[in-house]
Amino acid sequence: MLDLGRLRALHAVAVHGSVGGAAAALGFTPSAVSQQITKLERETRTVLLERQGRGVVLTDAAVRLADTAQQLLALVEQAEVTLEERRGQAVGRLLIASFATGARGLLPGVLAGLRATCPDLDVRLLEADPYAAAELVARGEVDLAVVQDWPTVPLPVQEGLSRLDLGLDPVDLLVPADSPLAELDAVPVARLLGQRWISVPPGNICHDWLVGTLREAGEEPDVLYQVGEFETQIALIAAGLGLGLVPRLGRGPLPPGVAARPVVPEPTRRVYALWRTQASRRPAITEALHAMQEQWNAISPGRAPAGGR
Repeated sequence: MLDLGRLRALHAVAVHGSVGGAAAALGFTPSAVSQQITKLERETRTVLLERQGRGVVLTDAAVRLADTAQQLLALVEQAEVTLEERRGQAVGRLLIASFATGARGLLPGVLAGLRATCPDLDVRLLEADPYAAAELVARGEVDLAVVQDWPTVPLPVQEGLSRLDLGLDPVDLLVPADSPLAELDAVPVARLLGQRWISVPPGNICHDWLVGTLREAGEEPDVLYQVGEFETQIALIAAGLGLGLVPRLGRGPLPPGVAARPVVPEPTRRVYALWRTQASRRPAITEALHAMQEQWNAISPGRAPAGGR
């Protein structure tokens, strides 16, 4: 009899590509995941992982077993949904993935609310870029994801997923306080040409939007500094090193050396939640979605910039 927990560990390694990534998603230590895989190898009398450089790769047998594990985990999820629905209570574990500013600006209130209203629900959070988060939901590695995309850069969403639109998150142009652009009430897109940019690295949906927007305006953007955290971008802007386009959600007060200006036409990103349609009846999902919508309405990112002139 194969142990479901060990199959879950193997499936996580297949999805995340490493023992460390699987451990982060499952909430275990890398050592614990390695032990699970080792025990599964003994049970199956099959080599499942092979060393490659500093990492590991799945053997052909492991790939086939991971595919079977995904099917078994989907059946287990259906059984859990049915049982939880019958009880009518949000129980068990709920793993939520979110992009960084969603995790900072939206989810603290959501998680605190769920802890108060659903004490038997074990809610966990994993930070992931929208591209990765959507894949994790589709593969059954996380239960719910908060993602974002742009009208010009839609997020690929697989069949079998449902979504709840939370709202639009406006994006402001952040400039050094002594920049001529800081004197404008609003900045036309044409004034963005010929600037030096600070942005997230390629492969991030925000970077894709910036590059696509400026290319559409007729210019290849000059991105000098590629950093993942918006706080670091703001620090570089304060030092006078370039401009940045930073969303309002999860953005704290700006330092004195940085000014926020709206762009015309106003860029916005859509923020929404994704989950597997087959889990829609699960009380934990419905409770979490309700908490997300309430918290979004309370923070209202579209009201005004976080930071002054």
